[in-house]
Amino acid sequence: MPGKFHLAYFMTDAHTQGWGTAWGGNIGKEWAKPDLYVAAARELERACFDYVLIEDNVFVADAYGDSMDIYLRNGLSVPRRDPLMVAPYMLQATQHIGIVPTISTFAYHPYQLARQVGSLDQLSEGRVGWNVVTGSSERALQNFGFPGMEEHDRRYDMADEFIAAVHALWDSWDADAIVADRKAGVLVDPAKVRTPNYRGEHYATRGPLNSGPPPQGRPVMAQAGSSGRGRVFAAQHADTIVVKAKTLDYMKQHRDDVRRLAAQQGRDPDTIKLFMLIAPIIGATREEAELKRRKREADDLEAAEQTIAKVSKIVDIDFSQFPLDEPLKARGLTTEGTRVVLDDFIARNQGRTLRQAGAIALAYNPDGTNLTGTAEDVAAEMVEIMQHVGGDGFLITGQTTRHYLAEITDGLVPALQDLGAVRTRYRPGMLRDTLLEF
Repeated sequence: MPGKFHLAYFMTDAHTQGWGTAWGGNIGKEWAKPDLYVAAARELERACFDYVLIEDNVFVADAYGDSMDIYLRNGLSVPRRDPLMVAPYMLQATQHIGIVPTISTFAYHPYQLARQVGSLDQLSEGRVGWNVVTGSSERALQNFGFPGMEEHDRRYDMADEFIAAVHALWDSWDADAIVADRKAGVLVDPAKVRTPNYRGEHYATRGPLNSGPPPQGRPVMAQAGSSGRGRVFAAQHADTIVVKAKTLDYMKQHRDDVRRLAAQQGRDPDTIKLFMLIAPIIGATREEAELKRRKREADDLEAAEQTIAKVSKIVDIDFSQFPLDEPLKARGLTTEGTRVVLDDFIARNQGRTLRQAGAIALAYNPDGTNLTGTAEDVAAEMVEIMQHVGGDGFLITGQTTRHYLAEITDGLVPALQDLGAVRTRYRPGMLRDTLLEF
């Protein structure tokens, strides 16, 4: 029997991504309602997922053709709600699953973030995390009054300081500071609350928090940096790391590297869980799954320009300057956006036209994997992948419709449970306990 691995779900553009698809329902009219988020959280909890990671960005893109038109017309990452507003609905509807909103460090002051995330941790009894992003678009920074982005590695240096300030605030209360001693008439023991008075180059906060201690002490931190500096940052701070792996060997190397870096910084590598991003295609039969795969590929080719526009948004480069139906000539391009996405996009599309590159630009499944078939087929392949990589789990994504969620929760997960590969029930505890269960 295989060892157990973890499952989490990556919720991207939940209320716009599937609006024009066969199973998107009326999401184009119901996009402002929380129902789909709540339904997803409940279904994924029923399947015993560790957490839901809510993706985010804080701008309307105009990177492609110096225009917002393609993004607005096609609902590309717009409209979208603040994950910190969505998370309470999902937490209120569940009891065990973790909810991890994406939060940009440039959009918050450390005190504000520490208070909001800490409060959510209290209200959920320890089921909250935060996915730390440092920014990858000039437009996003401009929305908050900044002239533009700092240099790539410097953004991580600033984020180190941001996290130090947040931790100082969370640590300003002892876990048992609230004594609630009625006889003595004391609610909070003053000796167990401190003023951190944190001061750094970029951030300062006196503290202490006025909201009290989070149940987890320091709520779970997720991170997805894949550059050299990003890996160092993740190894120092993250509890769970998201990896978009081009190959299985890349995933194994990434995991080994992060674990090595964590050990160098005095952390136990086993306390850091790396999740591989995948988008399985599941059918009642292999033939049905193959037809779905072919249709997805045809749809991706038809919508290639939209995908290229998404890449432009992510890497902050206007790809409309290149002809769609000529071989991609993008060598020498540099960016202060998401470098790993740019490097991967260029490397894997040599010899392809830009339209062909767009058809596969944001594909999640690693090269050399299939992850298409019956639930049993996909489950067996996932077990083989984990055995090759060495752990720790998968971050599953796809068009977040009720139909797709049912394929995962009522098809794939039971097949994985039959193999003994994933949990069948939650143990008591908080989100960090769930991550550290195995």
